[in-house]
Amino acid sequence: MDGNDMGKCPVMHGGNTAVGSDNMEWWPKSLNLDILHQHDRKTDPLGDVDYREAVKSLDVEALKNDVKALLTESQDWWPADYGHYGGLMIRLAWHSAGSYRLADGRGGGGAGNIRFAPLNSWPDNGNLDKARRLLWPIKKKYGNKISWADLILLAGNMAYESMGLKTFGFSFGREDIWHPEKDTYWGAEREWLAPSDERYEDVANPATMENPLAAVQMGLIYVNPEGVNGEPDPIATAGQVRETFARMAMDDEETAALTCGGHTVGKAHGNGDADALGAEPEAADVETQGLGWLNPNMGGKATNAVTSGIEGAWTTHPTTWDMGYFDLLFGYEWELTKSPAGANQWRPVDIKEDDMPVDPSDPSKRVMPMMTDADMAMKMDPAYNAICQKFMADPAYFDDCFARAWFKLIHRDLGPKTRYIGPDAPEEDLIWQDPVPAGPTGYDVDAVKAKIAASGLGVGEMVATAWDSARTFRQSDKRGGANGARIRLAPQKDWAGNEPERLQKVLSVLEPIAKETGASLADVIVLAGNVGIEQAAKAAGHDVSVPFTPGRGDATDDMTDAASFDVLEPLADGFRNWLKKDYVVTPEEMLLDRAQLMGLTAPEMTVLIGGMRVLGTNHGGTGHGVFTDRDGTLTPDFFVNLTDMSYSWQPKGANEYAIVARDTGETRWTATRTDLVFGSNAILRAYAEVYAQDDNAEKFVKDFVAAWTKVMEADRFDIA
Repeated sequence: MDGNDMGKCPVMHGGNTAVGSDNMEWWPKSLNLDILHQHDRKTDPLGDVDYREAVKSLDVEALKNDVKALLTESQDWWPADYGHYGGLMIRLAWHSAGSYRLADGRGGGGAGNIRFAPLNSWPDNGNLDKARRLLWPIKKKYGNKISWADLILLAGNMAYESMGLKTFGFSFGREDIWHPEKDTYWGAEREWLAPSDERYEDVANPATMENPLAAVQMGLIYVNPEGVNGEPDPIATAGQVRETFARMAMDDEETAALTCGGHTVGKAHGNGDADALGAEPEAADVETQGLGWLNPNMGGKATNAVTSGIEGAWTTHPTTWDMGYFDLLFGYEWELTKSPAGANQWRPVDIKEDDMPVDPSDPSKRVMPMMTDADMAMKMDPAYNAICQKFMADPAYFDDCFARAWFKLIHRDLGPKTRYIGPDAPEEDLIWQDPVPAGPTGYDVDAVKAKIAASGLGVGEMVATAWDSARTFRQSDKRGGANGARIRLAPQKDWAGNEPERLQKVLSVLEPIAKETGASLADVIVLAGNVGIEQAAKAAGHDVSVPFTPGRGDATDDMTDAASFDVLEPLADGFRNWLKKDYVVTPEEMLLDRAQLMGLTAPEMTVLIGGMRVLGTNHGGTGHGVFTDRDGTLTPDFFVNLTDMSYSWQPKGANEYAIVARDTGETRWTATRTDLVFGSNAILRAYAEVYAQDDNAEKFVKDFVAAWTKVMEADRFDIA
């Protein structure tokens, strides 16, 4: 053997590990469809296992008892604070759920994504890998009947119960993902804990944080516990706390309850040298077996742990649910100090020894408690202070407020109550669950369709109205959709994207039909879209029946938290070729974001675009992308003419292009970037060519109907 061959790597060196190894990074402006591939189930090792059915056979009481037992079984490899893992499990559940953000519904604990990068290696999630590993024997025992997503949140719930809180309830039903959601946007920063100025127009004005972000710095769940950019200032921190929690769907009272209740138990860890810690899980070597932040100085003692760098408990009794947080915060004056790891924190002045918590490893010792800048904000901010005074005057009220806020935190992205599973799921309807009453099912569907067909409404009007009603659905947190017919209520009835004048015209026709036939308006709106598609398909020579399942209900204003629905307003809809205004993000990128939130795959997005263009659904009736002379006919003409090389494509202005006949120079059609990307992007063009083939007109109609039905039924959690 040639000696020079011995050093040659038998595989592409760095091809699977090196940063920047993705070949597509050569073309950074190329449209990246990976965000749509998050819906790909090929990475799911469970195959045909239906988790939401499997969990219904779970022995819930046995599982809960096993979790409670685990909490007080301290392991030598990761000893428990005070002999109780409650604080650790609460933090695991909290940080799993706490990545949720209201703007796009992404993040949260509903899919177990804290198991994967980047969340598993965020600085703020330090040592939560140990909590997951402690839970492994329970996951192993119950197997497919309990998902990681459910188990992680249940562990936090059981931790609170074991320490004395009466929780509000718990629901199972969260299905795990099996690969990182690496295309979720967590910020543009390229380093952990970069100054928060990078995501604010003005860091002094928290409302200027970049959307859809909620956390103040890359790698944090909420705010910096040491203060804004690590500089202690409780009033400034209060502003960031308020904005951040609002972006996570919490009001001031819920925010105060969560902060105070979250810090009623457990402790922070910073009793050592943070620089001595090993790499985070994703950067650690194979011998660590997925564990990160290894601490060579721990010595088997919980006392020596280093996580946030802040050191100490908030209360005298860190494993007991009580009012001790308020007793210390408001019972003492506090002064700035440094933790052993060098972090900024607050300590009480002249504290009584009996008010000091014991050492987490040695109960014979008393140690100093602490408060973070966010805790001091509860005392110094007038609004938070007033809420805390109310809590202190009525501990039972505080218990209830916290239990409800905690329940909301860990269930916010599970969806409506109809998705709840298990004996501990509460019966009460909560406004943030977007309740919808059950709708009628016994009416004559064909009679309703006949009345719609005879109503005089056009194909485009019917299809666009049904689409607008359904397109609000977000698979990220299971909000929105056609069920409830909230398109007729504030704020949706006035959204620019819904064309209020056209919407009211269509609703004025459909509402009497619903009343006459006993159907819900929500069902009639969807049926009208189906009628329009069936008419358009018939005009193209295809006799199809669009699938339909009755039973949608009509929500009322009392069931609708109008302010919380503001975030569902579409700022763009590529399917109807509409932008509310020009944005820094390209129209085609906004299309991908909308398609991903709706749960669509790239092929489904493609066929829907082609169909919507020829059905006359463009916002405002514009002709952009309507590459057909047969408007209102369900043909693949969009794809046929997009891929026809007898035309050239020429820019006309901002986001407008002319489709020009090469032989005559005549402008045949106009288009936007959203149209032309289906010819310019290699993957999307491959899909477009399928539907442009002479033998695939029938396939196009079939695929369009299937994708349309998926959108219309995306929020029908009451049907299989």
